[in-house]
Amino acid sequence: MDEINFPARIMRRFIETLSSDIGLEALLAVLLKADLPDEWASPAYFTALDDARAAQAYSRLQAALRVYYGRGARGVLLRIGSKLWHYLLDDAAFGVKAQATFIRGLPKSLRRKPSLELLARILSAVPGNITLHTLDLDLLIVDQASPTTADQSDVAPICFVTLGLIRECLYWADGQEHDIEERACRAMGARQCEFKIIIGG
Repeated sequence: MDEINFPARIMRRFIETLSSDIGLEALLAVLLKADLPDEWASPAYFTALDDARAAQAYSRLQAALRVYYGRGARGVLLRIGSKLWHYLLDDAAFGVKAQATFIRGLPKSLRRKPSLELLARILSAVPGNITLHTLDLDLLIVDQASPTTADQSDVAPICFVTLGLIRECLYWADGQEHDIEERACRAMGARQCEFKIIIGG
C-alpha cells in the first residue's frame, strides 16, 4: 500500500480547531486516555512533521476521540470539520482564494461542483488523491488516501471530519443543507472512501 499523506499545515489547523472547540483540558484528557503524547495538544508540534507522520497522527487522534466520546464522537468531529473549512479558506494560497472568489460569483445552482473541486484541491497532499464525479444529478467525492482511516478498522464509516468539511463547503457555496452519505470507507475494507452528495429529489 502506498504511503498515506496528510498536509501537516492542515493538521496544525485541525489541532487548533479541536482545542478551541472541546477545550485544551479535554484534549489533554483524550491524549492521556489513549496514551498519546501531550505534545500533540500543541499545533506548533506539527510544524516539524512531514505529511506522512501528520497522517498517522491525524488517524490516531481521531481514533482516540471516537473512543473517548463514544456515540457523541460523530457530532464532535462533524462540528470540527465544519469549522475547519473556514480556517482552510483563510489560510489558502492566492490561487485558491482567487478560485473561491470566482466560485462565489457564479449562480448558486452552479457553485456545488466547483466548490467541491476546490475542497479536494485543498485537502489533497498528493494531486489526484481526491476526485469528484457526477452520478446523474448527484455528486460523488472519492478519497483514495483517506488519512482518517490509516491503520483503522471499523464496522461503520468513520470519516466524520471529512463529512463536516463537505457539508460546510457546500453550505458556503450555496447556503443550503445537503444530504451527504459516506457509502464506502477504507476502515471497513473498501478500496477508497466515497461520499455521495444527494442533489436530485
